[in-house]
Amino acid sequence: MSSPPRIIQPPLVVVGSANADIYVEIDRLPKEGETLAANNGQTLPGGKGANQAACAARLNYPTYFIGQVGKDNFANLIRDSLQSSGVKLDYLGTVAGPTGHAIVMLQPGGNNSIIIVGGANVSWPRLDGGISRLNEKAQQLIRRAGAVILQREVPDSLNIEVAKIAKVSNVPVVLDAGGIDSPMPPELLKNVTIFSPNETELARLTGMPTDTTEEVLAAAAKVQLLGVQQVLVKLGEKGSILVNKDEPPIVQPAIMAPYVVDTTGAGDTFTAAYTVALIEKQPPAEALRFAAAAASICVRTKGAIPSMPDRRAVSQLLEEHPAKEMKKVIAKFIEQVNISGSDEAESPTKRSNVNSPKKVRFHDFEDEQKEKSILGQSVQPVSM
Repeated sequence: MSSPPRIIQPPLVVVGSANADIYVEIDRLPKEGETLAANNGQTLPGGKGANQAACAARLNYPTYFIGQVGKDNFANLIRDSLQSSGVKLDYLGTVAGPTGHAIVMLQPGGNNSIIIVGGANVSWPRLDGGISRLNEKAQQLIRRAGAVILQREVPDSLNIEVAKIAKVSNVPVVLDAGGIDSPMPPELLKNVTIFSPNETELARLTGMPTDTTEEVLAAAAKVQLLGVQQVLVKLGEKGSILVNKDEPPIVQPAIMAPYVVDTTGAGDTFTAAYTVALIEKQPPAEALRFAAAAASICVRTKGAIPSMPDRRAVSQLLEEHPAKEMKKVIAKFIEQVNISGSDEAESPTKRSNVNSPKKVRFHDFEDEQKEKSILGQSVQPVSM
């Protein structure tokens, strides 16, 4: 009897940065003109693009990384780490000059401050006369991908080119807003399927407050006016919110870690895990829960790539936190959202001009089948 045909999964393609993260562990940040002695120091592989590629590969999904490193020992560190994670490096180039690197000042409780040196990540050739930065094989890889992940630690012009290639081929493009602090090119946003900022990045892009859930929803709605289909906002320990034009928003509280060592790479883990789940055809609410579990594991280990979880660890954590047990936690979260929303509604000066839900609530949980179908829990506007 012949075996069933093997299903070939479309690859996830990550285009972005690769860094050597130089960690210094300190009790506090130095003041101007002050020199501090670090408690410890270590160099670990990282960079938003490399982080996301490593995470996806460790979740047992076929993943390619398109990026650049320099001709130095940092390059070897990154190559070895990505290869050991299972990332395919056929399109990792080498250029003259240093590999990108970052100074990560790690403080107690896992808080960090980071300074990035672009190096090879920003040394892509300039696009001239319509000649592509990417060779034909790399372009073909993007066209047959299940999804593409981008970040902003490489030139925007490269991201725009990749996003256009993907969009023409109906390949979903996920743009992580993290990276350089510069204006977002409108041409990039209109070619993106899912835009994923944290609340600070969302506030910076829109010029709107994002302190409450209602404000986050209003700011996300403004981003959608720029052409983005979905906005996935990462809220750290408060969880995440997915805003889709044609569907009610979905709220996913964080799965709290018992302890936090280092938050570096947690956002990258969340973005990569969510994208993997979507390519695997998990419903968005399930994908959010999967991503929340991956990020919860990530913060328990120092370093970005070294902290990326494997599929078994994520599955085990989800078993320990089944959706039904999360029900009360999430309901309390939504109740708090509604209370803050009511307060906002009483203050016209705080109301945004962008249309957004005044309150959010859960769909009816009494229907057992419905509860199973919205695992991460949809929220919808309450008519006023």
